[in-house]
Amino acid sequence: MKFISGIHRNALAYSMTTLGAGMMNSIFSFYYVKLFLNRYKISETAFHQAQVVFMIWNAINDPLFGYIQDNSRVPCCSRRQFSILYGAPLYALAFLLPWFPWKQYEDDDWLSGLHLIVALCAFDGLLTFVLLAQCALFAEISTRHESRLQLIKYNQVASLVGSTSILFCGLITDNMENFVSFQGFTVLVGVIATACMCYTGLYSTTEYEQKETLAEGVASESTERSLSWHSIILLTRQIMTQKNFLLFVTMNFFQVFHLAFCNNFMMIFADNLIPQDVLASSVRSIMYGAGFICPQCLVLISQTLLRKFGYYKIVLYSFYLEGMAAAAMFYLGLEHYYLLAAYLTGNMVIVQAAFSLFNLPLADIVDEDLKKHKRRSPLSSMVFGTNALFTKPAQSLAPMLVVTILNQFGYAQLNNKTIQPDPLLFLGLPDAMFYMICLIPLCIAVIQILIWTPFSIQNSHLMH
Repeated sequence: MKFISGIHRNALAYSMTTLGAGMMNSIFSFYYVKLFLNRYKISETAFHQAQVVFMIWNAINDPLFGYIQDNSRVPCCSRRQFSILYGAPLYALAFLLPWFPWKQYEDDDWLSGLHLIVALCAFDGLLTFVLLAQCALFAEISTRHESRLQLIKYNQVASLVGSTSILFCGLITDNMENFVSFQGFTVLVGVIATACMCYTGLYSTTEYEQKETLAEGVASESTERSLSWHSIILLTRQIMTQKNFLLFVTMNFFQVFHLAFCNNFMMIFADNLIPQDVLASSVRSIMYGAGFICPQCLVLISQTLLRKFGYYKIVLYSFYLEGMAAAAMFYLGLEHYYLLAAYLTGNMVIVQAAFSLFNLPLADIVDEDLKKHKRRSPLSSMVFGTNALFTKPAQSLAPMLVVTILNQFGYAQLNNKTIQPDPLLFLGLPDAMFYMICLIPLCIAVIQILIWTPFSIQNSHLMH
């Protein structure tokens, strides 16, 4: 990596995509569920239908785009930088789709369901196309552990800055209550994010580019890899036969589920469990912002621990911490509002911080696959894409499960302004929310500890 005035130019270029994507992804994941449930009044059936379509598309597009990016000869697909450069404007446009209703929706309007399907699929498709290329850049910029930690450091600074979009959005728009201001804010975010990601496309480089340039025009591995179903199946099978990959993917599925659970419902849980006179709107905005900002700070200050102990132990300890915090909160009960606010924020911080390290084990799996099969260049996008094939469905399963449980206790009627519902219908809603807040993280933590313990790439921080 080259230095300019103490700055890693390549790491800076790489992290700019994280900055742009972080600004958009934080807002999208945090607000879209509440928007469609509370403002657009989408029916539970339409919400589930949209999530099922999204789950299928979400799982398919990652390995598909991964294979195309690793094997295509078209520059906008095969070059990681071009994928980011050309995909960035479309990614930003897809981000804006949910915030502008196609008409004034009525309760249970079928069009709001179609709107959600289009918004979810378009956003995730472009997110996948751009961020898969960035994930591949992470594995290909350098194979040295120190260099990858440097990328993580720059990446977390970018994530830290990007995640402030939630804080400013909450303060400026009164947590989406001022919807016109919210729409204007999202447009501004889309413009800034596009500029950031285009910087990556223009200025980042990888250590494999020189090899690829020398191989152009002659018989090479790219010629041998034809875009056929046979080669897709063969390469995917080779990736999936690795024990470490299977362990990581299974553990990551539950992490993605937990993260979606936190991102999509933190605001809904806080609004319904913590009285307004206990936490003012501005304090809630800071709390929600902290849930996105603090994970990046936590990763940044843990760089020394990462070098000393490696990501394996750090991730494992995070699971123990999540489980103990959930058990303690469950024991203390619902009435401790300030502790509940701290727990909601802390749980989200730990989950997001651990998830931020997952590029490290995936990059090690890419290296392991490269050596095992003696490849000329790494299958970075395919490894990241195959991982997403099995983990992305959790992004849909989490909201489907939670919305189903909430509606069993009358949540849908709670936001219905045209019909005055029976107050008795909501008696069990706070308890149901509290049990989910505590028991879902506790169960996930136990499962992840059992799965992650046998992962064998535990000392890569000592090998480079």
